[in-house]
Amino acid sequence: MQNDAKKNRLTYYENIPTDIFKDATTASKHVGEEIANLIQENNSVGQTTVLGFATGSTPTQVYDELIRMHNEEGLTFQNVITFNLDEYFPMEPESLQSYVRFMNEHLFNHIDIPEDQVHIPDGTIAEEDVAEYCKNYEQKIQDAGGLDIQLLGIGRTGHIGFNEPGSRPNSGTRLITLDGITRKDAASDFFGEEYVPRRAITMGVGTILDADRIIMMAWGEGKAPIIKETVEGPIRERVPATYLQKHNNAQVILDEASAENLTRKKTPWLLTTCNWDDKLIRKGVVWLCQKVDKPVLKLTDGDYNEHGMGDLLTQFGPAYDINLKVFNELQHTITGWPGGKPNAEDIDRPERAEPYPKRAIVFSPHPDDDVISMGGTLIRLVEQEHEVHIAYQTSGNIAVFDDDVIRFVDFVSEYNEMFDMQQEEAENMLGEIKQFINQKEPAEVDSQAIKHIKGLIRRGEAKAAARYCGVPEEKLHFLDMPFYETGRVKKKPLSEDDIDIIIDLLREVKPHQVYAAGDLSDPHGTHRVCLKAILSALKECQDDDWMQDCYIWLYRGAWQEWDINEIEMAVPLSPQELAKKRRAIFKHQSQKDRPLFPGPDEREFWQRAEQRNRETALLYDELGFAEYEAIEGFVRYKELDK
Repeated sequence: MQNDAKKNRLTYYENIPTDIFKDATTASKHVGEEIANLIQENNSVGQTTVLGFATGSTPTQVYDELIRMHNEEGLTFQNVITFNLDEYFPMEPESLQSYVRFMNEHLFNHIDIPEDQVHIPDGTIAEEDVAEYCKNYEQKIQDAGGLDIQLLGIGRTGHIGFNEPGSRPNSGTRLITLDGITRKDAASDFFGEEYVPRRAITMGVGTILDADRIIMMAWGEGKAPIIKETVEGPIRERVPATYLQKHNNAQVILDEASAENLTRKKTPWLLTTCNWDDKLIRKGVVWLCQKVDKPVLKLTDGDYNEHGMGDLLTQFGPAYDINLKVFNELQHTITGWPGGKPNAEDIDRPERAEPYPKRAIVFSPHPDDDVISMGGTLIRLVEQEHEVHIAYQTSGNIAVFDDDVIRFVDFVSEYNEMFDMQQEEAENMLGEIKQFINQKEPAEVDSQAIKHIKGLIRRGEAKAAARYCGVPEEKLHFLDMPFYETGRVKKKPLSEDDIDIIIDLLREVKPHQVYAAGDLSDPHGTHRVCLKAILSALKECQDDDWMQDCYIWLYRGAWQEWDINEIEMAVPLSPQELAKKRRAIFKHQSQKDRPLFPGPDEREFWQRAEQRNRETALLYDELGFAEYEAIEGFVRYKELDK
């Protein structure tokens, strides 16, 4: 009973039952098992199971688990009826962005569900027939006995299905106009916001709330703000997902990252007594400093007592002792020697003094992530004479505008003509490329020749940036991992071939430092997949001799920044070094001015990175440390040490 009481205190502000799992894979397996159990239970008594399905990246691992259970455990879908939430309008079912195609590729083509038991809104019907079609869609759900389970994701606007802000709680299936933010978020799938349909057919909020059970899932740091509003905020039309608070059998399933803004995760001391370890103490003290607008060493006993941290004071006080402990920890994160300072006492430094110089591999998911996220540190490592390798994990070819291809094709054509080097085969190829681009449909997959040219454009830019940072070309590794090479935003699953490429490089270089992107809010998922490949490779190599002396540092910057209480190595940058980092980013000309896939932040990547680096420096300043122009932050990955 005491545990139940403590749990109730922890979830005091939560208006929907919410479970938090370590990661999306574990959470998805849990959801998949619940669905499978219901199907098997209904199958055993001859009952039909009616499921409401969602699209997008959130439920894909649930579908993977259902496919696995079908193939390995004999789970049958012969007695399952499905209804999907929504579809763009207009939309042909064979289009790349069609939810019909999505569901076939991710689930239906791999299980034994009868085709006539699958229902997905039709994006091809005449507009004058939409109202009647939606009415019939609702009737089909009722005729099937209603939805047993409805799966949901959640958009940045708080939409469920395509029920945008302003949707009524009793709304039914209907044609709606998409919110600008929703269209912006979908832009990468359509290779440009201008190609995203402005309307969609969606189940209504009322239809969703009629389901017997609702499971809403969210993964990643990017969803944390809207999850807090949905779970802890009041019910309001502006956030349609809050209507789930009215349902008596709704549940929110989260990974650690998407849950980070919930009170029980962000400030648990406001809810209950805490087991104060070093990590939580640091987090609490940094929060308290920001709450009362004081540097660490000026916090008082009263500050702790008045802001829910009296038990910390009781266990580890007085305030002076706690302040000094945290101040020293934060101070020891700051270093101008990211590779370790040779011939120096290193007990309080984030990196070892020896060996010197070190071999370091900087893994860059896209060809510009290295300089965007840790350009200043990269330059510092080179200047301090470490052996720096850069491994570009993917070609980044889908993020190049067609106009850039035309520009390079014209250059080659005129170069050949100027030097009388024309070759009929080459001219024909160049002509075909121009013709393809001129006739290309929105979101059409590029030809192999165009993908190759776009990859070469980005490779040339990466070489220029690395050269500017002082990294010789022979230390650059273009891995072109196979999972990425689809020509589409949707990638192939990570394979052993991808991981083997990383293993081979690691064993060739035998690094003392590995830098990898921990920026998991990348909306296209490439950073997440690339990190998984690196960690899988490192695990495979963990018994190698060189691994016993290898530190793994995770950087951020392109999409988000580490919280200051998480940072374990803070590398300060002077104004001159920040300017040099900016110029390195500028070498990536195809991403300059307007990147093809900007995500929710429309600013250029250099602007985002500088703002985040400056904000980190400002936070250190406000906590009572030296005033720096900018700081790049890193967190050491230690799971392999366990």
